[in-house]
Amino acid sequence: MDPLPAFPEGFLFGTATAAYQIEGAVREDGRGPSIWDTFCAEPGRVRDGHTGDRACDHYHRWPEDLELMSALGANGYRFSVAWTRVQPDGTGRADPRGLDFYEALVDGLLDRGIAPALTLYHWDLPQALQDAGGWMHRDTAHRFAEYAGLVADRLGDRIALWITLNEPFVHLTYGHSLGVHAPGETLLLDSLPAAHHQLLGHGLAVAALRERTTSPIALTNNHAPVWAASGSPEDAAAVRAYDALHNRLFTDPLLLGRYPDLTAFGVDAVPGVRDGDLDAIAAPLDALGVNYYNPVRVAAPGRGGGEGPSGLSEAGPELDGLGLPFVDVPIEGTPVTAFGWPVVPDGLRELLVGMRDRYGAALPPLVITENGCSADDAVGPDGTVDDPDRIAFLDGHLRAVHRAIEEGVDVRGYFVWSLLDNFEWSEGYHQRFGLVHVDFTTQRRTPKASFHWLRDQLRLRS
Repeated sequence: MDPLPAFPEGFLFGTATAAYQIEGAVREDGRGPSIWDTFCAEPGRVRDGHTGDRACDHYHRWPEDLELMSALGANGYRFSVAWTRVQPDGTGRADPRGLDFYEALVDGLLDRGIAPALTLYHWDLPQALQDAGGWMHRDTAHRFAEYAGLVADRLGDRIALWITLNEPFVHLTYGHSLGVHAPGETLLLDSLPAAHHQLLGHGLAVAALRERTTSPIALTNNHAPVWAASGSPEDAAAVRAYDALHNRLFTDPLLLGRYPDLTAFGVDAVPGVRDGDLDAIAAPLDALGVNYYNPVRVAAPGRGGGEGPSGLSEAGPELDGLGLPFVDVPIEGTPVTAFGWPVVPDGLRELLVGMRDRYGAALPPLVITENGCSADDAVGPDGTVDDPDRIAFLDGHLRAVHRAIEEGVDVRGYFVWSLLDNFEWSEGYHQRFGLVHVDFTTQRRTPKASFHWLRDQLRLRS
């Protein structure tokens, strides 16, 4: 395999993780329960009854994990803070023990020349706030801003990139519309207040951060190119509807100060918007995070939908039965991951160029904050883990990013999902995304062939 092309000076190459997926230690040092602790405890919610109670035990093994990042040669690391370690009930004074942990982690990264990219919210809302209404309740946005200020008070300008929210689209649809993620609500389109309150929380948190730090601030969301199943006007309308929900619902307000047209869903206006909200949401950003896994192919309802890759279809019920103005259609003729997601590297280039063309001067610099694949990885008899499909995946997607840069898109970094095999939400420990294999019984870490491949590629850059 040829070496990767040269990326711009200062480009961030890193890995990404999330607190609930790797930390474990869910009852230590004052940490309060989150919606994911509650969700996992409910029978039938997570495959085989798995929980994040121990996960990768990163809370105790973080120095070992930082040494892995250093050995990889990464110059960036995206991680999330567990809100319930900072505020066990989501309100009030900060618990210093939680902040001590993240301060030690950040200082350890800086000691190794690794830039910390901190995500404030990766889906683990304090259960106490959920009991008070969660993201369906406006007050949660204000509590989020308060929490953001507490974290920034301690860590301030030691963070290279602050990220407010991770994938609010997925948290809305999986957690609040279809019930396959915590908090397990099945509100369908009645969940839209949770979209607005997440965005309002972001805007209020940006203001709190600006008072405390000069470091760059971003929001990261999952995005996907949307393809029509045919050239029919009906399928073109399905594309517009899906694109408005997946790609524009959370991005248009950030960059354009308005919500997209949702009339295809029978929605004239997003509920809960008050005077001044959109101004707060559209506060200038220094970067926009893009998580990419695959394109989506859709058709008009009744035109041959099936089990496609969008994530909405993975929720269980057929989309045809939900009254939505589109159905998923499988993308055929491509390799697929262990999750069954189609592998389309050029879809990432298409996405980035399309965002540039759509938003023009309103689009801030982009960072690929997640990109990776699951595979059926196992430790071989010789003690190694061979994952050629992941190597091909990363090689193809990094080249796609480079092509987008050549086409004039301002991309500043790329974070692999993920450093470690981890707790993959409702799939438990059945999907392995890591560059490093984790034996969840012994907690032994084994760098995979993809780890060594990426290490060698990064060495060529140094």
